[in-house]
Amino acid sequence: MDLSKILKPEAVKVVSSASSKKRLLHAIGEVAESAYGLDASRVVEALLERENLGPTGVGHGVALPHARLEGLSSVVGAFVRLEKPVDFNAVDRQPVDIAFALFAPEDAGVEHLKALALVSRTLRENAICAKLRANQETQTLYSILTESQNVQAA
Repeated sequence: MDLSKILKPEAVKVVSSASSKKRLLHAIGEVAESAYGLDASRVVEALLERENLGPTGVGHGVALPHARLEGLSSVVGAFVRLEKPVDFNAVDRQPVDIAFALFAPEDAGVEHLKALALVSRTLRENAICAKLRANQETQTLYSILTESQNVQAA
């Protein structure tokens, strides 16, 4: 599995005006709706339900919100880079400016976990996060995310 299989170029966005965790989740919902045809309000509701179980801010300015949704046939992702970090109740208490959301079918077991592990491994790389933070172009961000796989696999 590689990120180009779960992330469309249309599902990458730079957001300048998210002022809170909830606003960030709404931005993710809008990206998921425009890129995959998912219902934005249902996406936000599912992400908030998951956040109630425990925050998905994994540290170092990165959040990995995820949820299971009806009607999906495979795992899909949405990437949002914030121009201004927001408080996300992350494990290290640092604000978040990189969020990679995953949406899985309700019955996805191992596929969902593999995708989560892949995204987590990718965004644990300081060099990749530095490149993501240094770029505004969505196509460049998409390339950084998907090309990182090829470099790691080599």
